[in-house]
Amino acid sequence: MKNYTLIGPFTQILTMAGLPLKGPLSDEQLPILENGGIIMMDEKIHAIGPYPEIQAEANLLNAENIHIQSNMVCLPGLIDAHTHICFGGSRAKDYALRNSGKTYLEIAKSGGGIWDTVTETRKATKISLIEGVKKRADRHLTHGVTTIEVKSGYGLSLQEELKMLRAIAQANEECQPDLIPTCLAAHMVPKDYQGSPADYLSEISTLLFPILKKEKLANRIDAFLEEGAFSLSLIAPYFEKAREMGFDITVHADQFSTGGSDVAVKYKAVSADHLEASTEIEIQLLAKSNTVATALPGASIGLGCNYAPSRRLLDAGAALAIASDWNPGSAPMGNLLLQAAVLGASEKLSNTEVLAGITFRAAAALNLKDRGILQTGLLADLIAFPTKDYKEILYQQGMMPPSLVCKKGKLAVGNN
Repeated sequence: MKNYTLIGPFTQILTMAGLPLKGPLSDEQLPILENGGIIMMDEKIHAIGPYPEIQAEANLLNAENIHIQSNMVCLPGLIDAHTHICFGGSRAKDYALRNSGKTYLEIAKSGGGIWDTVTETRKATKISLIEGVKKRADRHLTHGVTTIEVKSGYGLSLQEELKMLRAIAQANEECQPDLIPTCLAAHMVPKDYQGSPADYLSEISTLLFPILKKEKLANRIDAFLEEGAFSLSLIAPYFEKAREMGFDITVHADQFSTGGSDVAVKYKAVSADHLEASTEIEIQLLAKSNTVATALPGASIGLGCNYAPSRRLLDAGAALAIASDWNPGSAPMGNLLLQAAVLGASEKLSNTEVLAGITFRAAAALNLKDRGILQTGLLADLIAFPTKDYKEILYQQGMMPPSLVCKKGKLAVGNN
């Protein structure tokens, strides 16, 4: 038996429907439905339109009613397309060292950085990792994030990567946001690995990839292409194997040096993430490709460095997503809306460009076609903010959290 729920009336509904995936967006293009309502059927949107019409249809369906009694602006649930929220330990020491003048690479070479988190994550039990992921995912949900990409990459061995990915899978069963797992076993060369970096990548692709497929632990393969991690030439056989096996590819690209975007485009990656070091060459490469450019303002804030050239990427015709990079080292804040708003102010992005970057364009960065837009037949993931004007959402820079969150048609945050 189908269950119908009417929710509304909303002062404004930003459906995000009909907007292009690539290129700049003006606020005049933003589709706004005033005094609108939504009928949810189980996990999906059944109908959306002016409230009187939707209310009449809901009455015929004997729908339950979530009546909105004050001004609210509704938009799709936010999507965080790049996080590392499965980890053990803390990197507060690294943060203090960076603020005292040490660079990210200097800290890594002295024993801090990613390897510090690897050590702590290996010590952690699977249960503690599950609880950590759930806690962070639940916090994200209160901020309106209903879909969260979660990477491995702090295990860096066959068994420890499996421990992380199985923990992410279990957490996904126990929390309300959807967790989209990504295998980042190519995060850095493990310091305790006896063979060469090429041997490590070969071992991971040969032994781990088949298990990922068999247990359905991840359909996405990521790699960090940077000094202290993996070189551009070294990663080629790894990505070739991933592509042969049907994995989606994503790339940590151009964070401190260039070259990663070129690899991402060559291997038809769904996204190239970071891009703080991207030049006009990389911008044009991405703009002419189908690879989504994902800016990570949380890393720029955490490291005290420049943002990805988001304005130039959009003007060149790229698809721009915005993600938090929530991780214990370079981006510990994890507030997607705040970071997106700050990036918008710094890079002079329109409200529509920012909101697109954390909704349907973020969905494209995860190759998800069932969310990011409020439209009949898509997931009923929606959030609402206590205001009558959508412009207040980014103006408040993350300090006005949503007062209502629906995940797959069920009220997750807020009171009926």
